[in-house]
Amino acid sequence: MSGIVFFRTAARDRVVEFYRERLGFEVWLEQDGGCTILRHDDLKLGFCDAASEDDVDTDGIVTVYYDTRAAVDERHDDLADVATGGPRENEDYDIYQFFAADPEGRTLEVQTFLHDLPE
Repeated sequence: MSGIVFFRTAARDRVVEFYRERLGFEVWLEQDGGCTILRHDDLKLGFCDAASEDDVDTDGIVTVYYDTRAAVDERHDDLADVATGGPRENEDYDIYQFFAADPEGRTLEVQTFLHDLPE
């Protein structure tokens, strides 16, 4: 089974560019109805035109994870202008993480797990 998380957006071009240029997502599918679906490894995000700025979906957290702390640090360097703080260990979840915001204010988390993941 696979899945896609969709968000309504009032700035699809700007948001798609952010995820492509700043996080390395690629366009997986353009839909005629005003949606762009992006892919990064096994994560797919869809951004669809909202009727107005009042209809934009910004709830939840988009989390991307990397294999190493160094990769998280590198991504922080790339996103420092939109990060809400520096990378830190989170002992509650045994992760190394930081948070940022995309162009419409969605919370973005970049992390690595500090333990082995299940297969």
